[in-house]
Parts: sequence; structure tokens; C-alpha cells
Amino acid sequence: MENWGVTRSLTNDRGHMRAALGLARRGLGRVWPNPSVGCVLVADGRVIGRGHTAHGGRPHAETQALIMAGPASKGATAYVTLEPCSHYGVTPPCAQSLINAGVTRVVVAMQDPDPRVSGRGLAMLRNKGIEVLLGLENEAAMALNAGFVSRIERGRPLITLKIASSLDGRIATHLGESQWITGPAARALGHFLRADHDAILIGSGTALADNPRLDCRLPGLGSASPLPIVIDGHLVLPLTGHLVANAAKRPLWVLTRNDNDAARCAAMAGCGVELIEIPPREGRIDLNLAMKALGDRGITRVLVEAGGHLAAALLRAQLVDRLIWFRAPLIVGGDGLAAALSFGVDHLSDAPAWRRHSVSAIGDDMVEIFERD
Repeated sequence: MENWGVTRSLTNDRGHMRAALGLARRGLGRVWPNPSVGCVLVADGRVIGRGHTAHGGRPHAETQALIMAGPASKGATAYVTLEPCSHYGVTPPCAQSLINAGVTRVVVAMQDPDPRVSGRGLAMLRNKGIEVLLGLENEAAMALNAGFVSRIERGRPLITLKIASSLDGRIATHLGESQWITGPAARALGHFLRADHDAILIGSGTALADNPRLDCRLPGLGSASPLPIVIDGHLVLPLTGHLVANAAKRPLWVLTRNDNDAARCAAMAGCGVELIEIPPREGRIDLNLAMKALGDRGITRVLVEAGGHLAAALLRAQLVDRLIWFRAPLIVGGDGLAAALSFGVDHLSDAPAWRRHSVSAIGDDMVEIFERD
């Protein structure tokens, strides 16, 4: 009977934590440089408060849940997807807010890797006699916070390369025709991926060829469009293109060399473009330094919709963490444009290795998600 009670309690804990993780997912792409956190408050088996990190990172999940619960928070259990913060910033520490509210038990999915927190929030709670359970649904929380963890531990965002190709890996015909290789359902999922990321990255070649907007065009998600970033070493982007022309309204970051013509830089800046100057390496932008520059500015999740040149460069630099590959049921042939151009693989043992995470049908197309092995 005692074991049954423990099992039932753990089952209840897991259900509430999964609900908190679902709340946290709502903030992905909208809360950087903060992590996206979810919180559920429960008292006497009843949910009394919910919250997730608000757009822009404030207020925090715990704050919102505590406000919703009000005085009922006293004696409640809090389910939080990431260790409550312990440092004073724009707002007081969430750990202290839970203490002040009289919460008696806190279930946490994962410890915060940020050195300003990293165990201190848990210690604050325990020092006040609050029961703390750490690690429930840890794997799911780690996957959710992979971008935040990457920025803290590696100094750069999590980088996801999205490719839409034919069965033989071609993203366009030899004449450059690429719209549309995949069907409507796959394209809709691609736009949802945009809403799920802080930023979307392309190269100048794609910008010149397509004059894209790089926004999210799903109903109700227009405001969730990611920050557009273009790698443009020699500042060849036209000032009249969609991205530059609208930079004053929708921010545009351009990663470029640090030795460009001053007048051209001034013209770009005058349009509202934020130039991020990167020292070149072997005549090209050092991609490792470029990704670290994005991490320094708080970006945690980048979706790359690249042509063959940038895809190859990122793969060669071993900067791609996740690969999302849409495959349409057609064959273009060897004269079509490859998804990744040559990047110097002489032996199979040198090729980037991947582990398939999932595969599914979407309309007439297939989508496979891979993670670095």
C-alpha cells in the first residue's frame, strides 16, 4: 500500500511536470536571452497557478504562477522546468519569491547551468526547509533548454540546419528553380519552425536569389517571426531588398567582415541594419567567431535556411547541432543544385555523423530530424 502511494505520487508529479514543460515550450523563440521556463502550482491535488516565461524574458514563470494562485500558494507544491533563479537582476530571485509565498515543496526538472544560479536556487529553498525534488523529466527539460545550455556552456547558440530537397538531395534545378520542391504541409511546418527559434540565418547568396522576408506566415504567428540574420562578408545586400528596406521596422543583423568600405557600412547602418563585424579567416568570415558573437548577444536558437555554400561551410566547421531534412518524392538529377556543396571529405570516417531522432510523413513529403552523434 505504501509503495502504491509512492507510485501514485510520482505519477502525479510527472503529469504536472509535463504540463509545466508544455507551458515552457510556448516561449521558445520569444524569450531570449532567457531560458523558456514553465511553472505549475498545485495544492490539495488542484492546479492553482500556471505560468511561463513571458515574451522578452519577463516576468518569469514562477512569478506569473504565484500571481495567479495568490494566497493559495501557501503550502503548495511548485513544478518548475528549470531551477528557480537565485540572483537579483531586473526582478528579485524566483527562489525567494517561492519562499515568500509559503510554498512547501518544489519539484525541478533540471539544474540551471548558468553559473550565477547553478545550485544556489535549490540551496536557498532547502535552507528554508522546503522539500526539493530534482531531476523529474530531466531529459525532456534538457532537450527544451538545449539552446540556452549551448549558449552558457559553449558560448554559441544551438544551430539547426533545415533543408528541403528532392530524394537525391537537390534543392533546385540547374536553372535555379526551387519553388516549390516540398508541398504545402511541409512548408507550413517550416514556418512553424521559424516561430520556434530566436533567429533565422541565411547567406547573402540566398538573399540575392530569393529576396526573402524570413517571417512566419502562419495564421496568428506573425508576431513570432524570428530575428533575420544574414552572413554577408562584402555587404552585397541591396538596400532596396525586403530585409534591408524594412530593417528600421523589423531588426536585421548582418554578420560581415571587419574590413569593409566605411561608406557602405554607413549606408547599411543608415537603413537600420545592425552590423556585426567578424575578422576574416582565409578570406572568409570565421563562422566559429560569428556564432559566438550571436551567443554574446543572447541568441540561443538559430534556424539556418541556407543554400549549398553556407550549409557546407557550417557542416565543415562542425557547427550544425540538429538537421531537419524535408524530402519531396521527386528526383532532380545530378545537374541540380546540391543541398551541401563540397567541403573536403576524403574518407567516410571524416564525414559528419548523425543520429536519427525521428522520421515522419507530412503530406506527400517526409521529414527526418537528426542530432549530432
